[in-house]
Amino acid sequence: MNNNHYDVIIIGTGAGGGTLAYRLAPSGKRILILERGDYVPREKANWDPQSVNVDGLYNTKESWLDKDGKDLHPHTNYYVGGNTKFYGSALFRLRREDFGELRHHGGISPAWPISYDDLEPYYTQAENLYQVHGNRGEDPTEPAASAPYPWPAVSHEPRIQQLSDDFAAAGFKPFHVPVGVMLDEKNPQKSKCIRCNTCDGFSCLVGAKSDAQVVCVDEALKYPNVSLFTNAMVKRLDTHASGREVKSVTVERQGTLETYSAEIVVVSCGAINSAALLLRSASDKHPRGLANSSDVVGRHYMGHTNSVMMAISKCPNPTVFQKTLGVNDFYFGSKDWNFPMGHISFVGKLDAITLKAGAPAIAPNFTLELMAKHSLDFWLTSEDLPDANNRVTIDRDGKIVLTYTPNNLEAHDRLQKKLKEAMKLTNCTIHGHECHQGIFGRSLFVGQKIPLAGVAHQNGTIRFGNDAKTSVLDVNCKAHDVDNLYVVDGSFFPSSAAVNPALTIMANALRVGDHLMKRLGVSGSEYQDKRTRDRELAVSR
Repeated sequence: MNNNHYDVIIIGTGAGGGTLAYRLAPSGKRILILERGDYVPREKANWDPQSVNVDGLYNTKESWLDKDGKDLHPHTNYYVGGNTKFYGSALFRLRREDFGELRHHGGISPAWPISYDDLEPYYTQAENLYQVHGNRGEDPTEPAASAPYPWPAVSHEPRIQQLSDDFAAAGFKPFHVPVGVMLDEKNPQKSKCIRCNTCDGFSCLVGAKSDAQVVCVDEALKYPNVSLFTNAMVKRLDTHASGREVKSVTVERQGTLETYSAEIVVVSCGAINSAALLLRSASDKHPRGLANSSDVVGRHYMGHTNSVMMAISKCPNPTVFQKTLGVNDFYFGSKDWNFPMGHISFVGKLDAITLKAGAPAIAPNFTLELMAKHSLDFWLTSEDLPDANNRVTIDRDGKIVLTYTPNNLEAHDRLQKKLKEAMKLTNCTIHGHECHQGIFGRSLFVGQKIPLAGVAHQNGTIRFGNDAKTSVLDVNCKAHDVDNLYVVDGSFFPSSAAVNPALTIMANALRVGDHLMKRLGVSGSEYQDKRTRDRELAVSR
């Protein structure tokens, strides 16, 4: 047997690759997972705002280029679990309407080649797998679901509950944000999650955030047929002479180049790096990049239009775990503007140290410390639309070039105004309407970095569709041009919607996993029987 040949190679361990590895692990097939980074070291700095938010201890040190050739320092990281190690674990389904064509003020959000109903069973599976806490029926825009959330919603702390009540009294429909954390509020002494203030943007030191490493990769590695190589940077993919199949995967590991092969190769490096990998893999048969006869690879990059808004009140906000409240009343528009605006929720509670990295205009008589103690820290997301000129390319040295011009900005401006108007309606029992002191934008730029949201929600560069002339992947996320190449990160999105893409990436990875099981000749009953046997064996040990 060729020890360098596998049934499946998965490149990347985040929401897509990690989830797919979990799905395929019980198949008995020989699986190799390649991760360019290592495990996040478990250390006190995991929870240190100075180290994480100001010093960027866990950020990649690589630089990209913008369209003018200037250096960009992306706020992203390369570790087992991918960006889920540092995400805020808000796990939303796309709205049913997001799968169809939507008219925005700035243009058209195109329809997907699959419907919400096609993905719904996998959304349910992903919510169970990632232990999502939420309440069905509160969010006025949420699509119908075949099952309740597996865990009750994370409760609001008093200041957030007060705001929720104020919003409801003003006629809005606030809801509990679906969050993937291993929290048991009924049994706090046994709960893995301790409900701390270092979740959103931090790696969880106690392994209680539902990230792809803890939930999926660690579980997949319990199977003897699954291997993981860390610090393994995939340099390129080469095909057989026909150009129709990936023949080899070239990996740089421990300073040397190694070659591996597989019956099926799955790319899941994130929308930017996956596109870059395919472009770096150009050849005589694929002169514009691997699987790029359409010239679509790298195009239609999207990452949402996001902003952080701080509302300052006379009353303090002692909330520890703030990311529990959302408002979607303006997701599809309002009575006075018939276009989608987007989503309002929260970031993790900001502190004075973090504010120094992107300090907003300061309210009169408020220092950064006072602002942090009195702020409500909102996260606003609007949909950016696919534009073929917003794209990932590589220069002659293989360096990533990210060209991006924001669009559909009127929607986001109006969403900010709606929040400001809503905050004026809050009615404190102590200070009345005078409690609200104003709302301020916090800069998402630190030095010359790409805005945080510009990378955290990356999608769209290797879109799927039915037409090989306008898409790279088919409906099963297999490349039109290459018979054994798949992509399962956010690259496949034809549109970005206006909620975090993570749960959709996870659900789609499970969907593609079922397709690959059939392709690998593994029946459903065989798969379930093996998973049951393996679980029983693990318990007996």
